[in-house]
Amino acid sequence: MRNRSTATAVFAASEPFASDASNSAAGSPLKEPSPLRIHAVRVFERSIALIGFLLLWELLPRLGIVSSAYLSPPSSVMIAIAHLFDTGEVWKHIGASAFRSLAGLLLAVAAGIVGGFLLGWFRRVERVADPLYQLLRQVSAFALFPVFMLFLGIGESSKIAIIVWAAFWPVLLNTLSGVKQVERIFIDCARSMGATQGFIFAKVILPAALPQILTGIRLAGAYSITALVAAEMIGARSGLGFYTLNSQETFQIPDMYAGIVLLALFGLLINYGLSLLERKLLRWRVGITQNG
Repeated sequence: MRNRSTATAVFAASEPFASDASNSAAGSPLKEPSPLRIHAVRVFERSIALIGFLLLWELLPRLGIVSSAYLSPPSSVMIAIAHLFDTGEVWKHIGASAFRSLAGLLLAVAAGIVGGFLLGWFRRVERVADPLYQLLRQVSAFALFPVFMLFLGIGESSKIAIIVWAAFWPVLLNTLSGVKQVERIFIDCARSMGATQGFIFAKVILPAALPQILTGIRLAGAYSITALVAAEMIGARSGLGFYTLNSQETFQIPDMYAGIVLLALFGLLINYGLSLLERKLLRWRVGITQNG
């Protein structure tokens, strides 16, 4: 009994010290990493794969694993790109490609949005047109290139038509899906308060369908670059696609890879611009997400 009371007294005497130690440990402020360090870590994480790819690309021809006659190292490709900028020739090709891709993309976006709203809003029109557009969407733009050439010639019109065809379908289908998924209760509430058709379209349907429309536009931007390359490889005298093919035919392999890299960067630029447009037009979704 005496031993038990002694142990209890010892435990009670030592308890304040333990609680003080735990309180001081819990109360000590943790040193958080600075925003600059966090940003640097994120940049490093996003760059690992790219750095590894470029390093592998450089080593394969340098070590003789792959012949440099077929795979030019990035250092040689950068020299070729620098030469293009030094001579000013790059602007002719970039300008031609930018005109074709943007003209085709804008026409495809306009036609796809209008067609998507018509098919999504008027259900009878969709039922009538569904078999036709389901068939046409399976036809590749590259397969139609001879048809475009017969009707439009080998000039700019046929090249832009290919891009329009390739970029039209993702815009149409995403717009159609976005319009059909608008909650019917929103439309009925607007009508019950005396809203006109124009008001319902501008204030209810368009904002609700906008996220999917912009997704379709971003997909169309990627498709426009793919179609651009094929269009410029036939009957063109300028453009990044023409430059790439012409370099391959003349066996200027570093220049060929320079054209491919410039095409990739051009596609990234278009995607970045569309991404900025999407974030600007959908700023209201950020507030909804945060409140939710």
